[in-house]
Amino acid sequence: MPEREKAAKEAANALMKELGGELQAAMEEGGPTEAVKVCTQKAPRITARLSRERGWQVTRVSNDFRNPLLGMPDPWEQEVLNELESRAAEGESLKGMGYGEVVDEPEGKFYRYMQAIPTQEMCVACHGPEDQLDPTVRESLEERYPHDRATGFQPGDLRGAFSIKQPVEE
Repeated sequence: MPEREKAAKEAANALMKELGGELQAAMEEGGPTEAVKVCTQKAPRITARLSRERGWQVTRVSNDFRNPLLGMPDPWEQEVLNELESRAAEGESLKGMGYGEVVDEPEGKFYRYMQAIPTQEMCVACHGPEDQLDPTVRESLEERYPHDRATGFQPGDLRGAFSIKQPVEE
């Protein structure tokens, strides 16, 4: 399974690098309200493109999701997110933390991999404690994400995970 894990890590890292670059550029250009637009408009396009290019499902999930249609974890992902949280609580670094395994599902057999997303300093401008968010950011989030559960984070917290799902040929 090392080649599958390596490929999954490469996909997660490609998503992290591209999305991180877009967010950094948006923060420099227009601050957190521009970064919200990246997550709303560009992130779904990036994950869809990476999924098409690789023939896998490439996405981001969190137990504290912003958009339930795009970020709500399935039961396997919830279990892994809880495991990542436990590992972090025991002192393991979130940087590069991941977990993968072959899973039998009703649709077939899949190699599933998740890689932790640590909350960075720039993330708290939109994901930090609600009472510390800029009012324009809070307004933008309320408008775009009426079911938002993705605030209250501090740098170093587990924000969520990149999730990769590859079909396994029998």
